[in-house]
Amino acid sequence: MEKNSRYFEGCGREGPINCIFLTEFHHTAGPKITCQVPEDVIAKDKFEAVSVYIIPKAQLQRSTLTITVRDLKILGFPVRIDNKKYARNAFYFNLCFVFDVWARTVQYEPLVKKLSDYLTAMEMESNFLSQQEQNSKNRECLVTLLYQVLHDLNSYKMCTLSGGTMTTHLKVVRVCSDPIQVLDHHVPVFLETNALFRSDQWDLTTQQVLPYIDGTNHVAKIASEADVENNLVKSCLQNLVYYGLVSMVPIFQYSNMYTATPKLRRLALDKRLHEECLRSVAKSGRQLPYLRDVFRLYASMTHGVTMSDLCARYNLAQLHVDERKLVQFGVLEGLIRRVERFPVLVTESCQGPLHPHFTGLHSVDELCCVLGLKAQNLLDQVDRDPAAVFIWK
Repeated sequence: MEKNSRYFEGCGREGPINCIFLTEFHHTAGPKITCQVPEDVIAKDKFEAVSVYIIPKAQLQRSTLTITVRDLKILGFPVRIDNKKYARNAFYFNLCFVFDVWARTVQYEPLVKKLSDYLTAMEMESNFLSQQEQNSKNRECLVTLLYQVLHDLNSYKMCTLSGGTMTTHLKVVRVCSDPIQVLDHHVPVFLETNALFRSDQWDLTTQQVLPYIDGTNHVAKIASEADVENNLVKSCLQNLVYYGLVSMVPIFQYSNMYTATPKLRRLALDKRLHEECLRSVAKSGRQLPYLRDVFRLYASMTHGVTMSDLCARYNLAQLHVDERKLVQFGVLEGLIRRVERFPVLVTESCQGPLHPHFTGLHSVDELCCVLGLKAQNLLDQVDRDPAAVFIWK
């Protein structure tokens, strides 16, 4: 399958929940699936191959288990409820989430446990699970509940359930390393569709900041236009970066230089990537560019070639390519990287007003934000200054 050819187990990519099913241990028939939404994702032969692990021995009860079967990954939390009212004096069940085999699932482990505890409480209160086959109302409620969990977690990464006297809140929290530091000159770009950003999901500061994230505004400008203190905006954006909803890219300017990376070869080999690329960089949705033209544009990016040079060399409008979208997609996918300019002093014989900033540690973008200068003005000043030069890296 196409997406399986692009992703592989251990690649770290997150995928949707494909299915949720409830399995029980029947006192005569043994383990069996009693509810599955949508139906028939887990076929009978697949289930029988791993049922001994889905309803495991006592030592593995109330442990998070991940089982790989063919092209699927099953995440469950087996539970045993001891009570003399049940056959064999115990009721065994396991609520399982099903993913593609390559999907990262660690962030769903607390949710599977919490949802299992919620169903355990409902079972102890009203025999909600053990009587579903005899009670059609219980079964309808369970199917509705599982469909709600499947839809809300895939669409919004959160879900609220209420049943009987109980309510529980589920939220997908990504487990990942600390994000890069957000700086004034960084430009935030959405990685997820705006439909995921429900107003009740975020704090007031985030709600104020979100409308100004357009892939063009840098952090300092967002803080100014949203009328929010700069450090609060940085904290808010760093939170969004942590959860993988936003990424930071350099400010786009026609004086910028970029260079292709070894990952560019993926654009020629990966059909899914190049289809996504053509949709993303197209000037309009009516006419997509050709892959050969987009590949040639990326391959032409190198040291000494500015975006202005590239636009003069190729007629991007005629190629149906938007240069901003071209750069943004290339940076986000790692096909190209920005070549930064860092002013540095080569002599201290004279001291100008900008010289304290020319340490080689601050890029042109950063200095423009700090000093309130336009990039071209700063470039001209450094070019005219015999005591300063640019380091490119």
